[in-house]
Amino acid sequence: MKLLISKISYFMYVMSSAEVAVQVFRKLESEDLRVLQVIETLMSKHEFVPKELIVRFTKFSSEEATFRLSRLNKFHLIRQTRGPYVGYTLNYAGYDCLAINALVKAGILEAFGKSLGVGKEADVYDALNPKEERIAVKFHRLGRISFRQTTRKRGYTTEHTSWLFQSRLAAEKEFQALKLVFPHSVAVPKPISQNRHVIVMGMIEGADLAEYKEISEPKKVLKEILRNIRKTYLKAGVIHADLSEYNVILKPDRHILIIDWPQYVTKKHPNAQQLLTRDVKNILLFFKRKNMLKAELKEALAYVTGKGRIAI
Repeated sequence: MKLLISKISYFMYVMSSAEVAVQVFRKLESEDLRVLQVIETLMSKHEFVPKELIVRFTKFSSEEATFRLSRLNKFHLIRQTRGPYVGYTLNYAGYDCLAINALVKAGILEAFGKSLGVGKEADVYDALNPKEERIAVKFHRLGRISFRQTTRKRGYTTEHTSWLFQSRLAAEKEFQALKLVFPHSVAVPKPISQNRHVIVMGMIEGADLAEYKEISEPKKVLKEILRNIRKTYLKAGVIHADLSEYNVILKPDRHILIIDWPQYVTKKHPNAQQLLTRDVKNILLFFKRKNMLKAELKEALAYVTGKGRIAI
């Protein structure tokens, strides 16, 4: 079992827990992964898993378990606590390794490349599948912002779940959203696979709208965004619920991709119309602030809900 590192010269890394995981993954042995898996399983009942339980569930000798835990600690994949007992818990790099291992074994992931973006709640990397096709790999990273902000923005988080588990929920929800909207030709990355807190999807190229000082043919771009919001709403019954210039990618071919879907809601959500209005308003305000063009919110909302046409 190997994760091959690309021979292509453009593949490079930026420092993050994902980088740590990719570099270390090649050095891990099956026994190391077994220990990580046992810790992951027992974390549902223990904040720090007692060493005695790790020995019992791995069925390793005490000496073998000690050796493996020492290796994993050296690789910065786990954290140790010493108090009434010696215990261990996964950090993000350790969780990354488990997800990477599953995706490699499934024949989905072959090589990592450069970072495509590091945000408050996710890291996204360029990658290759076994056919040497470019894909994007997104590691959800809840916990970089404060707990209060996270719970306010994401209704599925609670005080009783770890950041790792919350990140897994975010990945599951985003992957579900992509599977709902992609079949309706909405401009989103193709959903490929999801494991734990990681999503594998079609390649993302370009930059978010917020990075552009000027946009050629802004009317065309705005119309395409609104057309995709309309398809998402009318055909998939979905609302992004966090749409802004930061998650609309303008590709090199001047078409768009809409990314970052973990906060999506359906049309049946009690605040659906409020969230849809906010999404559309955010996009219109961006174009207005950039002095590109103006559009009426009421008219745009009528268009995306199928109740009217829009003239820009």
